[in-house]
Amino acid sequence: MSEEQPDRKQSGFKDKTRVGEARERLLDAIAPHDRTETVPLRAADGRALAEEVVAERNVPHYPRAAMDGYAVRAADTFGASDRSPEVLRSAEEMGPESAVRVHTGSELPEGADSVVMIEQVDEFGDDVEVFDAVAEGENVAPVGEDVESGQHLYDPGHRLRPSDLGLLKSVGVDTVEVRERPTVGVIPTGEELVQSDPDPGEVVETNGLTVSHYVERWGGRATYRDVVTDDRDALRAAVQRDLTKDVVVTTGGSSVGERDLLPEVVADLGEILFHGVALKPGHPVAVGIVEETPVIMLPGYPVACIVNAVQFLRPALKAVGGLPDEGFPTTDARLDRKIRSEPGVRTFARVQLETDADGEREAKRASEDASSDEPRAKVATPTRASGSGVLSSVALADGWVEVPEGREGIPEGETVAVQDWEWSA
Repeated sequence: MSEEQPDRKQSGFKDKTRVGEARERLLDAIAPHDRTETVPLRAADGRALAEEVVAERNVPHYPRAAMDGYAVRAADTFGASDRSPEVLRSAEEMGPESAVRVHTGSELPEGADSVVMIEQVDEFGDDVEVFDAVAEGENVAPVGEDVESGQHLYDPGHRLRPSDLGLLKSVGVDTVEVRERPTVGVIPTGEELVQSDPDPGEVVETNGLTVSHYVERWGGRATYRDVVTDDRDALRAAVQRDLTKDVVVTTGGSSVGERDLLPEVVADLGEILFHGVALKPGHPVAVGIVEETPVIMLPGYPVACIVNAVQFLRPALKAVGGLPDEGFPTTDARLDRKIRSEPGVRTFARVQLETDADGEREAKRASEDASSDEPRAKVATPTRASGSGVLSSVALADGWVEVPEGREGIPEGETVAVQDWEWSA
């Protein structure tokens, strides 16, 4: 049990932890698990390597033609030109002053050392006129040109991508040792929650479902639990049941109201790292450690829940699973309405993206050689429904704009970076 925790029901959230400091406290308390498994390449996309990978064979493993044309001995083409072509004999096998037809990727015939491109020859019966001299090795991919046997390819912790899997297959790797996906217990809480057909005063449970799918998207394995009511003993038992997981995440019951019991339950079981973050929407988030297991308590309002899951649960999963916490892709866009924010609070403003027709026309007028395939200018429109309980404001948004603590809003017309936080990596 931790030392006495401050009474949040008395003090509220007068002192909120900044987002960066809160995330640092969480990550400092997390160590990557050491469980690994061997999986076939087809199941390895997005997984974190647990060991170094080296090439098991050369690619290519034979000298091959890099162009369509004729395999020749370079010395036989010396002096060839448009006005004075060298005449070689078309043959099935290499011999003196002979040429063998090859295609891109074909094995270079024994005795040949170069390839004359098909564009530089004329064919007359059994003769081949060569109009361009080639040097030894020209238009030939030698053994190991792409990858050499024994070459280091990837370090432990590398997140495998589809292109990596193709390369690994080409060098003879069929299975890889990867970290097991981190396990997460997802516990929705609240006596008002039901799974369907709500009566007045009841709310359909969505947070646990949403968070469970984010866990899967972010590389974890979620166990989506039944709703737990607002009762200390029930909440305590639910948290303790999932301490075998790498991470426990709860939804609802994280604020300072009479029914917000989770921070007290977790404090009694272990230690609270922080409770209340200078973040909007969603400052009533809490994180604790119980028996070395992080317990992330997300707010019950859907938007606040999602924002905090992205800010805290996602990096926690990456840390536990040994995956790099890569940033989100962004789209630059012109803001067409002011974003308001509170100084000292990091704000995540939901926006929709549309083509900026006026800006695009101006850009084209400014550049006479503007090409039609250049990226089209974008405009970002803050969603009018901005409350932390308005789930549609997230589901119908194209991303959000992160307003740092040091700014008091962003004026209309400024270019902003819209984060695609729904990106799956």
